[in-house]
Amino acid sequence: MPTTRSFDPIQVEVWRNLLSAIAEEMGATLERTAYSPNIKERLDHSCALFSAEGELLAQAAHIPVHLGAMPSMMEALRDAVEWEEGVMWLCNDPRFGGTHLPDLTLVAPVYLTPQQLPELQQATLIGYVASRAHHADIGGLSPGSLPLSTEIYHEGLVLSPVRLMERGKLRADIQNLVCANSRTPHERRGDLAAQISANETGIRRLQALVIQQGWERFQLRASESIAYATEVVRNTLKALPAGSACATDYLDNDGISDKFVSIQVNLTISEEGEITFDFTGSAPQVRGSLNATEAITRSACYYVVRCLVEEEIPTNAGCNAPVTVIAPLGTVVNARFPAAVAAGNVETSQRIVDTILKALARFAPDKIPAASQGTMNNLLIGGWDSLRERPFAYYETLAGGIGASPQGDGASAMHSHCTNTRNTPIEALETHYPLRVIEYRIADDTGGDGLHCGGNGLIRTIELLSEAHVSLITERRSFAPYGLNGGGEGGKGRNKRQLPGGEFEELPGKYSALCPAGAVIRVQTPGGGGWGEAIE
Repeated sequence: MPTTRSFDPIQVEVWRNLLSAIAEEMGATLERTAYSPNIKERLDHSCALFSAEGELLAQAAHIPVHLGAMPSMMEALRDAVEWEEGVMWLCNDPRFGGTHLPDLTLVAPVYLTPQQLPELQQATLIGYVASRAHHADIGGLSPGSLPLSTEIYHEGLVLSPVRLMERGKLRADIQNLVCANSRTPHERRGDLAAQISANETGIRRLQALVIQQGWERFQLRASESIAYATEVVRNTLKALPAGSACATDYLDNDGISDKFVSIQVNLTISEEGEITFDFTGSAPQVRGSLNATEAITRSACYYVVRCLVEEEIPTNAGCNAPVTVIAPLGTVVNARFPAAVAAGNVETSQRIVDTILKALARFAPDKIPAASQGTMNNLLIGGWDSLRERPFAYYETLAGGIGASPQGDGASAMHSHCTNTRNTPIEALETHYPLRVIEYRIADDTGGDGLHCGGNGLIRTIELLSEAHVSLITERRSFAPYGLNGGGEGGKGRNKRQLPGGEFEELPGKYSALCPAGAVIRVQTPGGGGWGEAIE
């Protein structure tokens, strides 16, 4: 893609890989050393690298909803806490760029001394490393910490920035505080240790890179990488028609009432390659937990813009520079504290993406796909494991159908948009929890019809071997994933429960109740929308 500034393409590509490799190795460390299946098996974690000024330098190819929100936390923390060598700050507070409480973020500064790099005159801050991991239980009303809540205090332990590491040593009092508020303290202890290890890996690798390349060269190439990403994104936006488009989509309900919740975006692209997402007109914040924080809304917008760029470019602060987000305070896309936000991270983020893509289809009809499943199908089961004599908390997000595009059919049984996790393998699930997987397969004929068909959802059926509390936070049970350009809607999702000796009964999209041993939970996820009018 042509740019107006001259860049050395070899250096840009070399440094894209040098920087992103640090975040990727942090993620590999976190995966290998984590204790809980949610992080070790599902890879529900993300890692990123920031400059000394707090700008995003690189991120691993992890979870978009995590990564796009991390710059908001880095911006909030940078001037709010004291930074020194050996400290690591732990935070999940939405007032500091948090997403929802199970996502614990650990941020560490990286320093070099003149002894390590003679060109420095004194100990110098060279950047930050951050890891974010979804902890399967952080307290709250129900196991898994995604309850049918009405305020954030129902959702678990709120951690404004606290020092988990100080002078290079673990603060046992903070670790004990987190563990004491979790139903599965042994998992929290192991997963926090894994995050510390991931950050320590990032610190060592960033120090080694700067020592090898030199501080001045590092700063030059890092700033060039950001400038390059900015210019490519601007050129991508310039290639689209300038103008505005408005779109609206709906959440089924907030889990407390049956009223649907509207999300509206007015999208404007300028001739200069700037894009503005204005969510004025979206529903006021709701009583239930479908409220999104501003960090989540920004994350969804950044994700869509990055998807518009077809070539491989550095994913850093430059990608977000041409983006303006207007999310009025007190709305479902920027709720006031202490609003309940547990499901805003996992469900409202997906609907924001669907709404933006619907508006973008008017600018790029040859690129934009129909709606994918539009939900993470959150399934949470927890209680006392009578088989292993210990508490347990199982959390899973289930894949579904991908929306068809002008290029072809949508994929089946895939995670899409703001989520990018694996499933929990059946062997790992049955090894760790008092659960038995009865059925796991493609849900045939759930993709939307069209010239190109939407992908199918899946069916996952689980039997409880112990009495347990079951929670479902799911969407697209009332409003189906939309098709585009004459394509049909994707199939809606369905939730069912079978009590011992009984028949399957329908469950609502949001559900939370104690279920006996022998109960069976069946989740069928939505299909993707079709694209183009079907031809016989």
